[in-house]
Amino acid sequence: MAPKQKQKKKSSRGKKSPKPILAASEEMEPVNMESMGHPEIYPLVLTTKTQEIFNCRIDEDVTDEQPYKLINKEDIFEDLRNRAAVSDFHPVKKIVQEYPGNELLLVYDKDFKYGLNFYLIGTEEGKENYLNPPEVPEEQEEYKEHIPEDVYVYKPPVSKPWVSLGSEKEIEEESVMESTKQITYMISQKRSEFGAPVKFSDQNASSVKDAYIECTAYPDKNFTLKQFEKDVGMQVIPQIKDISTQTEWTYPKNATTQYYPREFSEEEKETLNQSKPLVDFLNNASISVEIALQQNEIMNTFIDDWKYLAEEEGTFGDKTDTHLKEYQSFTDLHSPTEKMITCVSWHPTIYGLIAVSVAVRLSFEDRVYFSGKLLLQPSLILFWSFSDPIHPQLMLESPDDIFCFKFCPSDPNIIAGGCINGQIVLWDITAHADRIENIKAGGSRSKKATLKPMFLLEPESNKEAMYIRHCAVSSIESGHKKAITDIHWLSDTFEINRMGSVFENRSGICCQLVTCSADCTICFWDIRPQKLLTPQTTEKKKEESIEIPFDVPSTFLHLDLSWKPLSKIRLSKGETSLDHCPTRISLNEDHLKTLTQSKTVKAEEMNPYHNLESGMANLLKPIDDFCTKFFVGTEDGEVIYTDWKMEKDPETGRLMPKKPVSIHTIHDGTVHTVQRSPFYNDIILTVGGWNVAIWKEGVMTGPLLQSCCAPKMYTSGHWSLTRPGVFYIGREDGNIDIWDLLEKTHEPAQSQNICITMITYIKPWIFSAKQQFIAIADYYGTLHILEIPWTLSHPSTNEMTSVNYYFEREVKHLEYVEQRKNIREQEKKEMELETEKKKTKTYQKSKEQMEAELKMDYESYLELEKTVLINLGLLKVTEKGSYVDVV
Repeated sequence: MAPKQKQKKKSSRGKKSPKPILAASEEMEPVNMESMGHPEIYPLVLTTKTQEIFNCRIDEDVTDEQPYKLINKEDIFEDLRNRAAVSDFHPVKKIVQEYPGNELLLVYDKDFKYGLNFYLIGTEEGKENYLNPPEVPEEQEEYKEHIPEDVYVYKPPVSKPWVSLGSEKEIEEESVMESTKQITYMISQKRSEFGAPVKFSDQNASSVKDAYIECTAYPDKNFTLKQFEKDVGMQVIPQIKDISTQTEWTYPKNATTQYYPREFSEEEKETLNQSKPLVDFLNNASISVEIALQQNEIMNTFIDDWKYLAEEEGTFGDKTDTHLKEYQSFTDLHSPTEKMITCVSWHPTIYGLIAVSVAVRLSFEDRVYFSGKLLLQPSLILFWSFSDPIHPQLMLESPDDIFCFKFCPSDPNIIAGGCINGQIVLWDITAHADRIENIKAGGSRSKKATLKPMFLLEPESNKEAMYIRHCAVSSIESGHKKAITDIHWLSDTFEINRMGSVFENRSGICCQLVTCSADCTICFWDIRPQKLLTPQTTEKKKEESIEIPFDVPSTFLHLDLSWKPLSKIRLSKGETSLDHCPTRISLNEDHLKTLTQSKTVKAEEMNPYHNLESGMANLLKPIDDFCTKFFVGTEDGEVIYTDWKMEKDPETGRLMPKKPVSIHTIHDGTVHTVQRSPFYNDIILTVGGWNVAIWKEGVMTGPLLQSCCAPKMYTSGHWSLTRPGVFYIGREDGNIDIWDLLEKTHEPAQSQNICITMITYIKPWIFSAKQQFIAIADYYGTLHILEIPWTLSHPSTNEMTSVNYYFEREVKHLEYVEQRKNIREQEKKEMELETEKKKTKTYQKSKEQMEAELKMDYESYLELEKTVLINLGLLKVTEKGSYVDVV
């Protein structure tokens, strides 16, 4: 196609001006082009074959934007010669022959304005009018006057001839032309060498061998080009204007200025040092400055406050921040022996204070072998403060290693612990409460101490080791015979007697404990004398003769070495001589006293535990409808639901424990955790062996959730204190598995490594609504304090309802399984009865059928005998039908 024609096509592209000329009549009338005022237009029907021949396919070659096609006259003649009358151009053959030009204009009639899909323009004038439409005629000037001035009227661009201003020469100069001749390399290989194995070997790169030489890169100055000019293209953008205020800019200038400090003279310094206002100001501002400096040390000053103002995400499984962050760690560096942490407990009222019990890492045989050396080393409970991670604040001494301990809910200064030798130990740290509770500033107590942030204890005042002796220990002969594995304080709302009956607690303080031991017993203890003490002169003399050490309070002096359990329950298996060995117990949360700050005893008030010599009351009001059942975990992996109330044996009259309500062997190892959910009083978590289980009190068919076998043994566990569906499980390889029931119920949601040894204890703690910590103790005696992230500490909107619905659904599933099991057992019994009936029926019928079959066989035998004799001629048949023997 000629360049002129290309320009015409470009100029006509996108135009819609032909419509006013061609659309003289919008109505579909019979095709008569002269009647329509266009005698140069000849409608045609072009088939698909013709469209492919002349490259005028609809929606491909001809479109709405370019609805025409220029066709060479010779191509039309060629098609007429090849297809003759079959050609679609046969009706306009004469028009084509008489056409003066070389190219005809073929237009695609999309709207069938002239009746057919295409039409041909048979004159040069009509073609020029279509391609280059004339201006609007004067007849339509009246129509323009009616158009309002505000209405935008599209004016298509008008093509103009190209006028050269000499830019072609610049383009040719700036164009990149290949000056060097390209070198072509051809690399070939023999056909026989295709796929041959390749052997690589090492050789010196500096030596020329086998036509190989190292080609290192180096700069060649002959080909170094220096750029003199650079063409930069820019995009047209709106004009930018710089405006400055309060400044006067003249011209840039380099300048330097030296500053010298302004100092007071010696006389002025003396005057200021003796001025009272300055001294008062420094005394008043020093405390605030000290607090500000300490706050900068313990908290992030660059924290994003806007982030905490954002609304919580309602979706489950947010992965933005789910890992526990290391906050602090504590290790006893002063102990000469290697010890492990056995129990951890946060102080209920003092924030930033945590107590841990440690024990020597020895087996039973080694402990017996080194028993003489172990007696020389103290067994301790260490109090750690966040302000001093090296020196313990307090050290509680005990007769032997402590395996469990608990703060008293009524008074956190009273602590009870269980030893490995079976004794219970009591401590009273009331005299040392000021050391760990009060904050000193400048040698005097500050009234604003309670407003100071957490962990502001002064390390210098706590460097000296403070050893505190125990107040009382239980009797060795009457207590447990093996290590005490769990201990709990009973609530201050009730108390029990020897029979296990429940009565109201009139003292208003926690006075009873419950312990379990590896000697297969569960004991209840009372810290009050079992009998009222009467004043006697002899006893007074004895008491006067006893010398009490000055550093030991006399709070529980009446219990020392004579304390006996109030009630003892033995978990017997019944059918064998062996008994269940409990490791953990879990009473109802209503029975266990929770630690609250409201129950703490102030220093000014009188300690109620100092007047325990009055003993137990005789007249107590019983409490009816009290649930006395509890959960027990054993060394064999059993989970037992039993009752602590005793009953008399009808034969011997002795007090005997009741039989367990249910026993399930779910865990394949020792049960290390039996804990109730802080949100659901009837949901219990058990951890032991290589799996985890969740139980519901009252559902005796089995656990609601039982995990599969883990790669490593589980050693500890704990529920989350703020999220109902989250709990933490510690493993023997130092990892901690975080379970989220809203995300996954068949496996942990995530696993995180904490240390390189076994995790022995897990204890979370809520510092504030925005910050939570979790204490993780390991086998090497290190206590790791980690900060719980936002996603694991803040529940979603409907998490409580969702987790509750999950538990209810699992209960229904267990009921359905139990029903199906009963139905199958009933069907099995019915099938067995039916088989038994069929056996008896077949036996009875076979006896009758046997006689009939024998009779029929005998008759058939007689008939066969007669026929044989008749055939042999030894027997004849008479006319009367009888048989006669032939002699």
